[in-house]
Amino acid sequence: QVQLVESGGGLVQAGGSLRLSCAASGSIFSTNVMGWFRQAPGKQRELVATISRSGSTKYGDSVKGRFTISRDNAKNTAYLQMNSLKPEDTAVYYCTTGPSVAALRTDSWGQGTQVTVSS
Repeated sequence: QVQLVESGGGLVQAGGSLRLSCAASGSIFSTNVMGWFRQAPGKQRELVATISRSGSTKYGDSVKGRFTISRDNAKNTAYLQMNSLKPEDTAVYYCTTGPSVAALRTDSWGQGTQVTVSS
């Protein structure tokens, strides 16, 4: 009963920046943690970043120092600021929620938002 809508993707040159948004709506009971996954063609879906309602963050090793996750609890929206983008960041980015990092929903996914970084 939670709807998640990702936005903000696009085409950018290497070294550029994008800001993704994940808006949650509907009946929301498990948004203590919000997070971003990504999946590139031929690769496994990987966890990019998570943030708890209290502000605790976690980042995948490949994006540390370049990406910043944040959230607006009043708007039930998570953001992913992506700087110094690399071609290997090219993927479809998905958001999800859950009561904890370990319990993030992985059983269903939305449309995601495409990020393409040109070399």
